[in-house]
Amino acid sequence: MDNVDKYSVSQYSVKSLLGYIDAGDIAIPEIQRPFVWNATQVRDLIDSLYNGYPTGYLIIWQNPDVKLKNGESAVGKKILIDGQQRVTAIMTAIAGVKILTENYTEKCIRIAFNPLAQTGEERFAVTTPAHEKSSFWIPDISEVFKPGFQSWTFMPKYMEANPNADPNVVGEAIQRLASITACQIGTIVLDPSLDISEVTEIFVRINSQGKRLNESDFAMSKIAADEEHGGNTLRKAIDYFCHLAVDPAFYTKLSTTDKKFMQSAYAPKLAWLQNDYDDIYDPDYNDMLRVSFMHMFTRGRLGQLVSLLSGRDFETRTYTEEIEADSFDKLSAGVINFMNEYNFKNFVLAIRSAGFISPKLLRSKMTLDFCYTLFLILQKTGEVAKTDIKHYVQKWFVLSTLTSRYVGSPETQMDRDLREIATKGFVQFLKEVEDAYLSDAFWNVRLVQSLETSAISSPYYNTYVAAQNFLGDRSLLSNSSKVYDLVAVTGDVHHIFPKKYLQDNGYNDKNFYNQVANYAYLDTGVNISVGKKEPKEYFSEALTGCSGIQTVGTITDEVEFWANLDANCIPHEIVNMTYVDYTEFLKQRRAMMAQKIQKYYEAL
Repeated sequence: MDNVDKYSVSQYSVKSLLGYIDAGDIAIPEIQRPFVWNATQVRDLIDSLYNGYPTGYLIIWQNPDVKLKNGESAVGKKILIDGQQRVTAIMTAIAGVKILTENYTEKCIRIAFNPLAQTGEERFAVTTPAHEKSSFWIPDISEVFKPGFQSWTFMPKYMEANPNADPNVVGEAIQRLASITACQIGTIVLDPSLDISEVTEIFVRINSQGKRLNESDFAMSKIAADEEHGGNTLRKAIDYFCHLAVDPAFYTKLSTTDKKFMQSAYAPKLAWLQNDYDDIYDPDYNDMLRVSFMHMFTRGRLGQLVSLLSGRDFETRTYTEEIEADSFDKLSAGVINFMNEYNFKNFVLAIRSAGFISPKLLRSKMTLDFCYTLFLILQKTGEVAKTDIKHYVQKWFVLSTLTSRYVGSPETQMDRDLREIATKGFVQFLKEVEDAYLSDAFWNVRLVQSLETSAISSPYYNTYVAAQNFLGDRSLLSNSSKVYDLVAVTGDVHHIFPKKYLQDNGYNDKNFYNQVANYAYLDTGVNISVGKKEPKEYFSEALTGCSGIQTVGTITDEVEFWANLDANCIPHEIVNMTYVDYTEFLKQRRAMMAQKIQKYYEAL
């Protein structure tokens, strides 16, 4: 396909564009979601139109024509996929259309206009009470664009309030303001035959900020523009769920402001979120779309969702009403499965009870997404007993985290894994992956090497901490506080070889003294008693205190002392170690940490 066939370029006047949107010929789905621009950006856009400055291209995707059951074809709707914020800004400022703010409150953004502004003076402003009281400011430019506005009735009133104003200057400014609706906006219409990768490539080349077209944004635009299959309500369900997951208190506002949605089949499915304050997995719409799509369609490439929702038959390369309707039905069912309280809470419980009790320990949303997909697949297929689903999800989550399975090219890997699971069953597939990736060489060499890092957010160190949480380990030199409690409350780690001690002895490379193998969880009292002492000193004091007065830590039994070192992967030689032993200490501890992670994985 030549470039000329991939898209067409045309100019729409602002008036024509608003007319097409009002008639439904062009769908602008963002009007249903929170408006992210601030009022100043709206003002600046109107100012640019007034002065004839370029405002960038709009990008419209032409939905493919769909073959109906009676053999006829329905012309696909045009969907605005880039420029939604600009068009929404024009709609609220010029047409007075209410938009949703970030806290889901409906409002108009009013822009004031000063016809008497001289060069260098402010001509447009976000309306304030001062503009409303002023005689020379027009407090809301949308008044000028209303069908009943007549300049010859407006001018006498304005001149009466501003007798010293030049009527020619005022009249020219009002006329120029009104002519904004004649301003031309460049529009690129993409051919419906383009796949998502081609659309993305064109989008990147056109977009001056180099912003990539997010596949989930594309899919959400497609869903929201659909009314025949309830896509517009589905879009709201996804948005509302994600917002409630972060802000449960929003439910009170939702239940009173969107009565129509509250009567939908989705509303009862998300009501439980009003009392849920868990933050382990707060999905955004990308996560929700991906999981809903993957477990229902057994595909991992989100770009294919847009094609399926358009009715794409991948074998015949045609578009049919049956596939379109079926795809919307399956996606709707997938979203309801995602929102289901039992499903969601039990998945989160699986992750939390595996020791990942804090968002700080979770760095890959893609890994969480696939594991929730796996949870839903196992619920649906019944391949394993429901009581065993948690066990398998935990294993796959830890395996995927340790091997960075969904970090490089996640969609490719997800797609491959879904097909393997569908073909072989998950239990067999898990065994094959374990045999291939979790060999003795992995546990004894590669994992040890991976722990040679100063990144506190390292997935390998996070898994080590999760292992301590799962195994119920007490924090270093404490007979009471558990690592679990310290992670949950403070999340602070401390140096085993104190940082100041190492610096005073020539270790000035922070990547060296901040190695994760030099970190352990200490409660506040133990940390204070350790201070800047060398390990030989404070560990010896802690050991001696087991048979006398304890000055470091709270352990009073020698057997418990050595067991505590083992639980925290501290070599017993630590009682004799000084800064000269630091490198050897790191080497030994990494190996012990890797062994602990292996023990933990096998215990899941």
